[in-house]
Amino acid sequence: MEKNKRVFVFDDNAEILELCTIILEDAGFDIKTSSTSNNIIDQVLAYIPDIIFMDNWLPDVGGIDATRALKGHEALKGIPVIYFSANNDVQALATEAGADGYLSKPFDIQELEDIIHKHLSV
Repeated sequence: MEKNKRVFVFDDNAEILELCTIILEDAGFDIKTSSTSNNIIDQVLAYIPDIIFMDNWLPDVGGIDATRALKGHEALKGIPVIYFSANNDVQALATEAGADGYLSKPFDIQELEDIIHKHLSV
């Protein structure tokens, strides 16, 4: 049996993190969450997820800078980063950050699962 795909969710909203954890564990994924993108490289290297969800509004280091740091890192740049935000310009923000995709909040469960399947081919 192959191991579960790993998802890392960065969001400063505890309710969103809890919701994502419930949805994704139920769908058979391993999930790690963080409410801050400080030391983003260290956080991601410690887990090596298959896909990352990145909120725009994070304390200290925002989602755009965090995503750019990941995409500029040799070992991590291949991990898909999905930008997710309630911001009306989420698509433009995702492009600016260099993310691989985006998901608008609020999202429904099917949208969340669909975007993971699209980027991981699971």
